[in-house]
Amino acid sequence: MTKFISNVNKYLSEMKIKQTYLSMITGIDKNKLSRLLTGTQEECCTDMEKIARGLGKNVEFFLADTIIIPQVDTTAVNKIAFYAGEPSGKQELIANQLMELMENIDEVLSARSRFVNIARDKI
Repeated sequence: MTKFISNVNKYLSEMKIKQTYLSMITGIDKNKLSRLLTGTQEECCTDMEKIARGLGKNVEFFLADTIIIPQVDTTAVNKIAFYAGEPSGKQELIANQLMELMENIDEVLSARSRFVNIARDKI
């Protein structure tokens, strides 16, 4: 595994960024991205540029011997709800559906991306 891919994997892990999201913002097929990130497929300059740009960095950042990754405050992530009195049954159902959507947003966005790509291919 190259220094670039090793540092990208470290960055993704520390920043809690999923491969599905990276695939979506880079336009790299999720299967190819998986092969790149596991080192089973060698990355080319174009792949490196897309990945770095998608993560808001330049290629040189991921080629460095050591990379500085900002700390993510994970305590704030779970604080998205507030108390607004006792919810009705319907409100509770909607809240649970919203929570499920948020927990699976990567899959939802990935599916949307696949549908858009399929539609583009048929045109």
